[in-house]
Amino acid sequence: MKTELLSPAGDIEAAYSAFYFGADAIYLGLRRFSARAEATNFSPKELDEITAYAHSINKKVYVAVNTVVQENELSDVLETLTICDHCHVDAVIVQDWGVARVARTTFPNLVLHGSTQMAVHNLAGALTLKKMGFKRVVLARELSLPEIQKIQRESGLEVEVFIHGALCYSYSGLCLFSSLTTGRSANRGKCVYSCRDTFKLNGRQYHPFSMKDLALEKDVLKLSGLSLKIEGRKKTALYVGAVTDYYRRILDTGKIDIGLTDNLKQIFARPWTKLHFNGKNKDVIEPDFVGHRGLPIGAVDKVFNHTITFCPTHGIARYDGIQIDIPGTEKPFGFSAENLVVNGKKVFEAQKGQAVTLTLPPKHPFIQKGCAVYLASSTHVKGAYPYKKPRPGAFKNRKSLDVDVFVSSDKVVACAEGITVEVRNQFETAQHPEKTQDAFYRAFDKTGDTSFKLGLLTVHNPEGLFVPASVANELRRSLYLQIPQESKTVSLPETPLLKTAQTTPLRVIKTDDLDLAKALPETAYDELIYVVSSKTVANDLSELPRPKLRLALPTILRPETPYARIVQALWQAGYKRWETGNPSGLSLIPQEADITLDAMIPVLNTQAIQQALELRCSRITFSIEDTKSNIQTLTEQTTQSCLILYQDVPLFLSANCLRENACQVCPQERLEMSLSNGKGSYTALSENCQTTVIDNRPFCLPVSAKHLPVGAWRIDFCYRRYSVEQALEIIRKIETGQILPNSFSGNFEKQFAS
Repeated sequence: MKTELLSPAGDIEAAYSAFYFGADAIYLGLRRFSARAEATNFSPKELDEITAYAHSINKKVYVAVNTVVQENELSDVLETLTICDHCHVDAVIVQDWGVARVARTTFPNLVLHGSTQMAVHNLAGALTLKKMGFKRVVLARELSLPEIQKIQRESGLEVEVFIHGALCYSYSGLCLFSSLTTGRSANRGKCVYSCRDTFKLNGRQYHPFSMKDLALEKDVLKLSGLSLKIEGRKKTALYVGAVTDYYRRILDTGKIDIGLTDNLKQIFARPWTKLHFNGKNKDVIEPDFVGHRGLPIGAVDKVFNHTITFCPTHGIARYDGIQIDIPGTEKPFGFSAENLVVNGKKVFEAQKGQAVTLTLPPKHPFIQKGCAVYLASSTHVKGAYPYKKPRPGAFKNRKSLDVDVFVSSDKVVACAEGITVEVRNQFETAQHPEKTQDAFYRAFDKTGDTSFKLGLLTVHNPEGLFVPASVANELRRSLYLQIPQESKTVSLPETPLLKTAQTTPLRVIKTDDLDLAKALPETAYDELIYVVSSKTVANDLSELPRPKLRLALPTILRPETPYARIVQALWQAGYKRWETGNPSGLSLIPQEADITLDAMIPVLNTQAIQQALELRCSRITFSIEDTKSNIQTLTEQTTQSCLILYQDVPLFLSANCLRENACQVCPQERLEMSLSNGKGSYTALSENCQTTVIDNRPFCLPVSAKHLPVGAWRIDFCYRRYSVEQALEIIRKIETGQILPNSFSGNFEKQFAS
């Protein structure tokens, strides 16, 4: 594919700004099912307008329908996809497997892009999306350039990567922190950004998970033939125009314009990072401050009588926004530069290098000499990105309509789309019969507010008769009124594989601790799931009960190669039952295997279950963030399911490291760190370049959950280490219906927060 610059559009103004400043395509959301639910987003009419406009200038529009969807929302998803289809969008960006199935089955003209929320981070994951009918994969942000290039080279898919904007601490789609602690699910566009909170870790109060912003800058020139995505659907048209212009110029000239860099940082910017694009990188966190800082322009030289004096490295003007870092506070102190004094005189503008004195507002905090000063907003920059746009309503998607007109002495007849209308009258020979075609064209070209435009018009007038314009217009009005404006009604695809007979639920234990797996008595479970590591060999499993054993792949498989070899070796050793919590597993595990899906692939509706079964999965695991009412609805449709009753939930699953040592000297062995944010206490586990954060309270469903008609219920002993005695005691209490103290049940007994 041709290299594509893809910009965000949280509203129609941002969309026009993006196109004006050089975006090849935009991505946006409608008012529902968008992972940026708190952006303004688009109405159906606005979507129709922007797609029609984009196509008129040979640009593209992608719509994010990228949240997970509960069963009672499927009809609304159908309506949303119908709107996308009618508006001729160029693709829909999807996370939920059920939404993907509905789109692929019911709307074959809709192109599917796999959202970054699907956590595709290797070639195997991309190949699974290809099997599912996706044309493009939006890769996880954490990948390096060689990993991106391998997927681009070998997947046969279009590849989209993020090049600029905000970062999540966790892999996108795998963060459950916000959902399980507040009910506001990131997978439903409602994240409260728990990663930006202050935590106490290793005796220090700071922001250990607050990420810098991604900014690849000139490194985008290494990414030929991909879609280059700018994050920011909650940003203004000004920001979208500026960042689009910035990268458009880099792509076109191969150079960075420092002036444009400064502009960007004045509009919105945290400190920048390239994340892991060029290899493992520990400089990705902004530990002391959150939010917009601005362009650094100096440090305080003097504080006197409610004023500060400093020498800016960039010009500033009256009413520009100034921010100052205040030690011990998490956000800079900001104020408007209403009074600028240079050489004892008030000025409207101060040039760089001049000693400038600014008056501080009343009740300002204590400011020390040496505090960093930032230009956080600029009147000049605010006016530097004007853009043109069409008048409202000027563009609309219309279906081309071919019309045949037949003229005879006593009537005219018009036919289109199987509809026939006539107007009776007496018609005489025309003085200029050659003008009749033009007269009918002028009449039928007036399609007004209909959803179509005139295509081929054929006038059959063998006798050369004259037809008045009033009759032609009446004929046109009559025809256009009778042609249906909308497409036929659609319905959800059938789900024939779901009907199964009720059986006694299997008792399943899952663990990543080989010693615990060996020590647990076989009487404690019907099935044992053991999570392999990058070092697992067949001999390690010799003491486990093979008839009851299922092997599981970790959710994140980086690097991918060792796991491909491990799966192949264990398959050849006779291990035929597997589980995966990521699309990659469905390509790494042989097709003949008995495969179950873990809860990290969110399945919250029957269409998603059907999709899993069509991909040869024998069982799904209900999402850990789902609600009891929705799970009950799903259990009425199928028993090919598993419900987790107990788990140390991975709230963050991250490629970013909390260790203080350098990567070159890291032992990569298991390290546990305790932390708290004033609302709860947590444990961060660091091992093999991955950080997992779990709540110190285990997730545990109430006693009633055990009686739901599922195919299996499961107890997990992963991440945290348990003795065999502790594990057996937990199993006993759950089986006998006892309440486990100091546990929580997430969203199970409530609804998702709106």
